[in-house]
Amino acid sequence: MQQRTLIKNLKEKIGENVLIKGWVDTRRDHGKLIFIDIRDFTGKVQTVITPDKIEAHKAAEKSRPEWVIGAQGIVKRRPENLINPKEELGELEIEILNLYIINEAKTPIFDISGDGREINEELRLRYRYLDLRRKRLQKNLRMRAKIIKFIRDFLTERDFVEIETPIIGKSTPEGARDYLIPSRIYQGKFYALPQSPQQYKQLLMVSGFERYFQIARCFRDEDTRGDRQPEFTQLDLEMSFTSQEEILNLIEELYISIVKKFYPHKKIKWIPFPRLNYKEVMEKYNSDKPDLRDKKDDPDELAFAFIVNFPMFEWKENENRWDAVHHPFTMPQVKDAEEFWKKFKENPAEIYAFQYDFVLNGYEIAGGSIRTHDPKILSSVFEAMGNKPEEIRANFGHMLEAFEYGVPPHGGIAPGIDRFIMIMENEPSIREVIAFPKTGDGRDLLMNAPSEVRPEQLKELGIDVLKKPNKEKEKEK
Repeated sequence: MQQRTLIKNLKEKIGENVLIKGWVDTRRDHGKLIFIDIRDFTGKVQTVITPDKIEAHKAAEKSRPEWVIGAQGIVKRRPENLINPKEELGELEIEILNLYIINEAKTPIFDISGDGREINEELRLRYRYLDLRRKRLQKNLRMRAKIIKFIRDFLTERDFVEIETPIIGKSTPEGARDYLIPSRIYQGKFYALPQSPQQYKQLLMVSGFERYFQIARCFRDEDTRGDRQPEFTQLDLEMSFTSQEEILNLIEELYISIVKKFYPHKKIKWIPFPRLNYKEVMEKYNSDKPDLRDKKDDPDELAFAFIVNFPMFEWKENENRWDAVHHPFTMPQVKDAEEFWKKFKENPAEIYAFQYDFVLNGYEIAGGSIRTHDPKILSSVFEAMGNKPEEIRANFGHMLEAFEYGVPPHGGIAPGIDRFIMIMENEPSIREVIAFPKTGDGRDLLMNAPSEVRPEQLKELGIDVLKKPNKEKEKEK
């Protein structure tokens, strides 16, 4: 059986008999001659079918856009006056000997040849498998894959170990709302999807790995917006025996390298990236993620910066307590628990943390900190946030116990993959760089989720669902 040739390799096959397979991109009937542009994941090529190839001509007459077909024929150079300079393979065409239909297709409900921005987004997400055929989204996702591979290679070369951490774990108060997973075996108890691998990566430092990274999936049950989703992907990394400056230098080197390799036409405003004090940034820009470009409408200018010296605590008015600005594992800028309590009693708002954010063109693209490795300071932070000793033991006893077995000083950072690629590809939303995103209000229109489950499933889990009353029906009554 003849082996398939990828369209990108046709330049090496001039004069040869090849077999290509893909989708009908366009079909043009010029009377006796029929031209079909066929595309696969590597490119697009024009084919020509003449009437003397009777069976192939019949199949070509029947074929329509987006049908899946196979075509066998001779690769030829086009005459000089028929070369299409706008197409990558515009100087080639295939003279078809045999053409066969693999699968027919309904007419797509929207145009997939164009940019797609003019099409209703909910319709695009409902038929995402069609939407993903368009060139722009193919480019976005392929670039995403290339960047992730580059990150993996970059960190592996620097002695980082890629380690997967659990997706189902324990629900602990870390800031955002958890997605909960009910246990069938232990009814009344729940797992939680990770807001981040925060605790696991710190435990890996206790384990002696010293340099860890992961392309991590994270889940937060919070309100969505253009650059946020219920689930997202981040580069997660942690280092032992490190410093804030070492981590920032590593990230700076990584992102400069990414830009130079994949976006050489874009200009980085400053190298090295500036380290800006949180308090001064807030006073000057009234934002902790300022857009520092000279021209705010210039997508090819990249104004990277680090924001440092965040406050450790912020007052939660609705909860009547102090909460961590970043998370409770962040190291406050104190030498011991005694100094911590002294400063906390004087003014919690004046305690600063070894916390840093990484910003780009008005977006936060990473957050990180040096972590607390002193169990006494860590317990003090939890207590200052309003947790009772028994709550601390219940929620974080595993961490405090682990820290009694020789924990090194450590710290890390977690850059968002989705948001960074959104910015670099000049997209308005992270939904444009995610294969199967949710809508702005958290719905999966393709799979119709969230959805109800069968009563027997709820019974197995020991769960009764209490539905909120329908306000519209109440009004009708």
